Amino acid sequence: MPAMISPDGYDDIFMEIALQEARLAMSEGEVPIGAAIAYGNELLARAHNCPIALRDPSAHAEIIVMREAARILGNHRLVGATLYVTLEPCLMCAGAIVHARVKRLVFGARDAKGGGVVSLYRLLEDKRLNHRVAITEGVRSGACGEILSGFFREKRIASSPV
Repeated sequence: MPAMISPDGYDDIFMEIALQEARLAMSEGEVPIGAAIAYGNELLARAHNCPIALRDPSAHAEIIVMREAARILGNHRLVGATLYVTLEPCLMCAGAIVHARVKRLVFGARDAKGGGVVSLYRLLEDKRLNHRVAITEGVRSGACGEILSGFFREKRIASSPV
C-alpha cells in the first residue's frame, strides 16, 4: 500500500483527473461523470460512467473505480483511500463508499435530483452506520457542473423537434 500523505493539497489535481474521465464518458455518449481514487498523493485508479456501454445499471464511475482499486490492493476494504468524483454520489454509490470503508469523499457538483450525500439524502452522516466518511464538497464545482449542464443541454437540443 502506498505511503499515507495528507491529500488536501492534491484535491485539484485528482479532481482534474476525474474531470478528464468525465470528458471521456461524454465522448462515449455516457453521462459525463468521472472518478479517481488515491492513497495520499498516489493515484490508485480512475474511471468514468459506462452503464450504457457495459449494459450495467451499477456501472457508475464510483463503483468502477472502487472495484479497480480493490482489485489492485487485493482487498475489498479501501481504508485510508480518498475518492474523488465530479458529481455528488447517488444512494447506491454512497452505500458502496460506506461498505468499502473509504476514508474521505471529495466531490465537485451537488446533485439536487439524486444526491445521496448532502443534497437529497445524507447517507454518509447516518449515525446508525458503522463507518464515517469525511466529506469535502465543491472542489472544481464550476467545471464539474458545466460539463454536466453542457451534456444535457446538447441532449435537449438534439432531441427537440425542428
